[in-house]
Amino acid sequence: MTSFYLACRSLARLALPLCFTMALVFVSVAAHAGVPNDKAVPAYAEEQTLLQLEHGLPEPGLASAQSGVQHFDRHYIVPPGRMTEQDVILQRGGNTWRTLRNGPFAATSAVFMIAVLVAIALFWRFVGPSRPNEPETGRRIVRFSAWQRAIHWASAIAFVILGLTGLIIMFGKKALLPWMGHDVFSWVAIVSKWLHNIAGPLFVVFTILTFLTFVHENVWRRYDWLWMRKLGGMVSHEHVPAGYVNAGEKLFFWFAVALLGIVIGVSGLMLNFPYFGTVGAAAGLTRYQLQAADYVHIAAAAAYIAIIFGHAYLGTIGTPGAWHAMRYGTVDETWARKHHSIWYERLRGRNVPPRVPDHRVPT
Repeated sequence: MTSFYLACRSLARLALPLCFTMALVFVSVAAHAGVPNDKAVPAYAEEQTLLQLEHGLPEPGLASAQSGVQHFDRHYIVPPGRMTEQDVILQRGGNTWRTLRNGPFAATSAVFMIAVLVAIALFWRFVGPSRPNEPETGRRIVRFSAWQRAIHWASAIAFVILGLTGLIIMFGKKALLPWMGHDVFSWVAIVSKWLHNIAGPLFVVFTILTFLTFVHENVWRRYDWLWMRKLGGMVSHEHVPAGYVNAGEKLFFWFAVALLGIVIGVSGLMLNFPYFGTVGAAAGLTRYQLQAADYVHIAAAAAYIAIIFGHAYLGTIGTPGAWHAMRYGTVDETWARKHHSIWYERLRGRNVPPRVPDHRVPT
């Protein structure tokens, strides 16, 4: 219970400043106009006409439901329901959002993720993987339970679906449409959009379960500072003591799983459920707010994907034996002594005996 309390307090220290900052941003933007008329970026003749018609009119704020020109289409048989902006045909800030999203946000995200992949490739080429200095003993130690592995792989599968579909949604028109053609790409985009919308809420649930499952092992300890100073011996290949979870894994847990998980989860749910019965209308989720949530979602998702690149590298070819641990639940005694010696010694103190692996489980 003490560890859980300390972990939750650490999460609160990370999450509260972020939520406070996001709230200040929303309040600041709400106090001003959404998109000034003379700074909007028109894309079509209809939008140019809209800007001319609205010239000199008061600007709607972020919290205003009147974030566009309302026009009820007489050919729309079923009248709009309680959605506050269902009858908005054109919005003066719509193409400003589209221009920023498909321009600076897309370019910066792509360059950042590619740069991380290149850095990982260079690290693997010139530094190499982290291997034990002694041969394996053949005696296996249980590292992850069936539940821990199940929730990890459920989260991983959901994340891969979200990552791939998100990249298609973000870059598909530039990268896929030219060689797929409009007919094929339209179906790829539609399927990607539905998979993204379904996997998103599931990923939020899996993230919460992951947090509750591993939080007690991710409390920061004094010996974690030594691991940080020596970068876990990844460059020098020296032995650095670590507990059940090393300092790098703890940083991944608190920054990616917890902090970015909150940001991506909140912004994603805003975009996924802008109107949920009367809840959406009561929350006043206008298009300006959803556009701001989209900016946050893109930035956080790009950071998360880049971090996952590093996590996947260290969990596979970067640390031989790590993938086997998460796949089958066991590690060799030598591996445990090399990468998590404090945890290994704790098991020895509790007289937890290694076991010979079952013949059905590959080593």
